Amino acid sequence: MPSLSHVLTQWHDFYALIGGAAATLVALMFVAASIGAGVFTMKHQAGVRTFLSPTVVHFTAVLVICLFANIPTDNRTLLGALLGCVGAVGLGYSGWVWQRMLKHGIAASIDTVDRLWYALLPVPAYLMVIAAGAELWRGYVRGLDVLAAALILLLLIGIRNAWDMTVWIIDRRGQ
Repeated sequence: MPSLSHVLTQWHDFYALIGGAAATLVALMFVAASIGAGVFTMKHQAGVRTFLSPTVVHFTAVLVICLFANIPTDNRTLLGALLGCVGAVGLGYSGWVWQRMLKHGIAASIDTVDRLWYALLPVPAYLMVIAAGAELWRGYVRGLDVLAAALILLLLIGIRNAWDMTVWIIDRRGQ
């Protein structure tokens, strides 16, 4: 069985690319938030926390996972545990977003597509992160394939939601 560091070396470019994209997109979300500062009033506070914050969280999760994958170690248990923690936090956060939508009545007033992208699709992505961590914990590097799929899904969710938020800001800027 090859060492974890050898296997992760083969994944290095993937993690560098997707992690760099996530870091760049986090920075762009801060730019979008500052540009839309006039739109983010107390009236829209629940929406901002429900839509803007999760997008930043998902991009940050991708970045953190890519950083963990670049730790120079052969300790599969450590990497598996770190991934399990990130996945569990992401899963809990996704539940919190859904609960927040329900609490503020947002879930009933937004499109089904938005509910899917903001609250439901992150759940399988974070479950995949947990599964990848469990596979690594057990010593199976095939978990890295599952992790790659989870990272791509989280990045796509974030990109779609960032675009949705940008369009929302543009629509309300003139009001």
